[in-house]
Amino acid sequence: MPGPLNPTRKKHRFGKAWMHDHVNDPYVQEAQRRGYRSRAAFKLLELDERDKLLRPGIVAVDLGSAPGSWCQVLRERLGPKSTIVAVDVLPMHPVAGVAFVQADFATDEGLAAVEAALAGRPVDLVVSDMAPNLSGIDPVDQARSVGLADLALAFAGEHLQPGGDFAVKVFQGAGLAEFEKSMRERFDKVYLRKPKASRDRSREVFLVGKGFSGG
Repeated sequence: MPGPLNPTRKKHRFGKAWMHDHVNDPYVQEAQRRGYRSRAAFKLLELDERDKLLRPGIVAVDLGSAPGSWCQVLRERLGPKSTIVAVDVLPMHPVAGVAFVQADFATDEGLAAVEAALAGRPVDLVVSDMAPNLSGIDPVDQARSVGLADLALAFAGEHLQPGGDFAVKVFQGAGLAEFEKSMRERFDKVYLRKPKASRDRSREVFLVGKGFSGG
């Protein structure tokens, strides 16, 4: 995404304290043991355990997919008969069984590339772990987070088939209630989740929409 996304996807200042916490983080250690590209894999696994998002054989789109840990989980859980399309403005090393589109899906050109990869298949699931480039200015970061979530919801609204599901990351703060209301107008059920794999100090939460009804 232009502007709000961090072009290097560095979400932390790598000080000694952060590095100590990172190295000793049990989710980091487990991700390394299981071959996941980042600890974020466990956030999607937790969401799936709560809300039954990942069903074998479905068509799924992963928005903001790099470095690819959510793609790895999708491939594991959805199986070889599924269709998985991943999208990011950043490059991503290939994940077997995943079609990757390096593009900005909010542009006409990028959206066309994503739709070409879908080849007319109706989408059952859209997931988004997109995060803004953190400026350290809370109102700015909050607005950017909600802006990215809005883009993901707009994509889901155009591509999900009736009954489809949606999971998106957003920061707690201004605009979250309004965004949640927008989701409730489009899905039968909406849940606010804070996975255990999300760090305690992080303001990130995930909204899960079940049963797309349009709107």
